[in-house]
Amino acid sequence: MRRSLFRLATALVLTGAAGFGAVACGTGESPSGNDGNTSTGAAGPSGSPSTAPDSALDPNATVNVRLVLEPTSLNLTTTAGAALEQLLLDNVYQGLLTVDTNAGNKIVPALAASYEASPDGLTYTFKLAAGAAFHDGSPVTADDVVWSLQQAVAPGSKQPNAKALASIAGVAAPDPGTVVVTLKQRDNDLTWGLTGRAGVVYKKGTDFAKLDATENGTGPFKLGGWQRGSSVTLVRNDAYQGPGPKAKAAKVVLRYITDRNAANNAQATGQTDIQTSADATLLQPFTGNAGFAVLRGTTTDKYTLALNNAKPPLDNPAVRHAIRRAIDKNALIEALGGAGVRVGGPVPTADPWYEDLTGIDAYDPAAAKKLLADAGFGGGLKLTLKIPSIYPAAIGDVLVSDLKKAGIDLTVKQQEFTAWLTEVYTAKDYELSLVNHAEPRDLGNYANPAYYFGYANKQVQDWFAQAVAAPDEKTRTALLAKAARQASEDAAADWLFQAQTITVVRKGVAGAPQHFTSSRLPLAGVGIVK
Repeated sequence: MRRSLFRLATALVLTGAAGFGAVACGTGESPSGNDGNTSTGAAGPSGSPSTAPDSALDPNATVNVRLVLEPTSLNLTTTAGAALEQLLLDNVYQGLLTVDTNAGNKIVPALAASYEASPDGLTYTFKLAAGAAFHDGSPVTADDVVWSLQQAVAPGSKQPNAKALASIAGVAAPDPGTVVVTLKQRDNDLTWGLTGRAGVVYKKGTDFAKLDATENGTGPFKLGGWQRGSSVTLVRNDAYQGPGPKAKAAKVVLRYITDRNAANNAQATGQTDIQTSADATLLQPFTGNAGFAVLRGTTTDKYTLALNNAKPPLDNPAVRHAIRRAIDKNALIEALGGAGVRVGGPVPTADPWYEDLTGIDAYDPAAAKKLLADAGFGGGLKLTLKIPSIYPAAIGDVLVSDLKKAGIDLTVKQQEFTAWLTEVYTAKDYELSLVNHAEPRDLGNYANPAYYFGYANKQVQDWFAQAVAAPDEKTRTALLAKAARQASEDAAADWLFQAQTITVVRKGVAGAPQHFTSSRLPLAGVGIVK
């Protein structure tokens, strides 16, 4: 086993906010709930977050949280990426619906107290929660919701996730507490789309161009300041009336520390109270230490090796299959301290249509070499991998080593994330690329031939479209599972692993999030014991 080489790749466990959201974009078990110690604020046992009654918490406390990737903007209406959603959703901004990360990302009401769909699935009626207000004190009304959704789906909208609401035909407010959404056709993904950035409710007339400097959300926190290159501060909204609990801490400071050793040091020395995206191979200071709890949680982070299906020689399926068979994913996961699972396809274990597809293109260097020879590359093949510099160069070394055994000479080019967005995502100027696709339920990327993968399978597109309009969940789930399997059988990409999030929590910190923290990080329940 190439343990020494693979161990170099452990910085990949910087999953957290280093993920790439759907810009246009395992075990299969459901994650456990918050079942930690409720009688004290002491850190619970490893794997169990601690909770404490409000009376035991310091209402004036500041909680310091380590994150990885800092957003480039604070404007949800124009700037893509999971880092921004991780920071703002549920904390500063809210929509009609949200997800319960402790219940496997179950869709639950937020600004809507309740909702119902018509039998034909073409009309959704939402009743607003009482008492919800914007940070400037004005109440949330149906007119605000109507206006916000209209802006998201309007022609020329810059909303990165506008497609999530593309089925909306109209939005109306029959009274101040009711919103009626009508659809062009049945859309089983509508409620999921409303839980994300496209579903955020803004005050009617908000100037979106100014959101990078000012905010007027509805959440339990207000933005208290942004020190670019360092931190973002969230300040408790003392006037908050719900939905959900008020923030337990007076302030939460999100500190962006990319270096894994520096992050470990900050947690060990008390500079941070919660370390998200901890490196599984650097847990020695915390494991078995009564001063800390180590939480392992479920994610939807899919470390995806993109293969440009539209560019020779990657337009040849045999070449793509050869690449997949050449990579030893079990060894890579082992090097990450076991902080990941193989999935074999584009669906994470928490999604209802997940299927274990690891039997497709299983690790077999000899078979990979034969596939290349049959494709006319018996004498070898040269390819280039473009990888954002937020991921360590060591992962490129791992891929170079594995692919070389199959006869592929891989050149690795690291680049700034902004350059990656320009060259790879936008211009599609690449052969291979690596990025963490962190968002859940993003199978639609493989049904979009314009997406940067260049993958175009009409059957997959048809199955996905049928699933969106399916009459029931059973039919929908079956169709999406078929689409995912076909994408894997086509070697549309390679899915190196689904990451497991590891969070280190200092003793005396209660309510730390455990699951799906790389794409959503609700912080209202986090507090410090007196």
